[in-house]
Amino acid sequence: MENVRKLKFESPGFIQRLKGMLGVDFYRLFHTPLFYIFLVISAIIPAMVSAMTMMPDQSGNTMEPLYSNVWQIIAASEPLYVIRSIADYANMNMVFIFGGIMVSIFIGHDYKSGYVKQLFTTHAKKQDYMISKSLVCAFAMACMCVSYFIGGTVAGLLVSYATDVNVGSLLIAILGKIVMSLGWASLYTFLNIIFRRYFGISIASSFFFGTGILIIGAAAIVENLSLPTSFLNIFLYGASVNACLVSGIGSLLICIVVSVAWALIYNLLGTRILYKSDVY
Repeated sequence: MENVRKLKFESPGFIQRLKGMLGVDFYRLFHTPLFYIFLVISAIIPAMVSAMTMMPDQSGNTMEPLYSNVWQIIAASEPLYVIRSIADYANMNMVFIFGGIMVSIFIGHDYKSGYVKQLFTTHAKKQDYMISKSLVCAFAMACMCVSYFIGGTVAGLLVSYATDVNVGSLLIAILGKIVMSLGWASLYTFLNIIFRRYFGISIASSFFFGTGILIIGAAAIVENLSLPTSFLNIFLYGASVNACLVSGIGSLLICIVVSVAWALIYNLLGTRILYKSDVY
């Protein structure tokens, strides 16, 4: 009985286990060039898009800048349920495309290097792995959002776009997209658990979901059926498109609720897969 009590006393609790795994994952994140490369990419892409991309005007004859306002680089002017043009989508939502690729490479390295085999030999709690990876990748994607904001803003100012905006709505839009990093990171972690043996497929699946092809296709079908499309932004694209330049506190609350819900759902599903199948 004393031995059992001693074992229970010495067995690390959930918080202690998670802190240990988070420490390892953050160390790996900060000591790999991958993280910093994607931070640079996050800053360069909006700068390139805002400074170089042109589109035809309504007559189709004259080429005009993709944006007219600096902050359109950060978020759409209004909630979008059907994408009308590339300008509607080419904003901070792009972080969720190349952010997914970063997550795939980061987690894929665990399996290619044999780290997972070593980890689960000494650490039996699969849910700790899912939670730690989701949180660390969410942090990385949030940093990418900040990097995107800096790069896009500087580029927009350099090309002399207008700067008028509702500051409160802009801040809410930025916070909403940063908050959604948790939901997106959890989704990508889940996808990489499913396709853990197929590195190329895991990257392709992350890219597919990040581009929003699913919501665009579903929205087109629903619109043709004359059904409301607003629910798609929550259930198929994680409320990311609801964080826009006319957002209110309600939009931020939606992003928080949806992001947490995604995190819970995908962490539970990913943990179940890890327990039910061979993880090596």
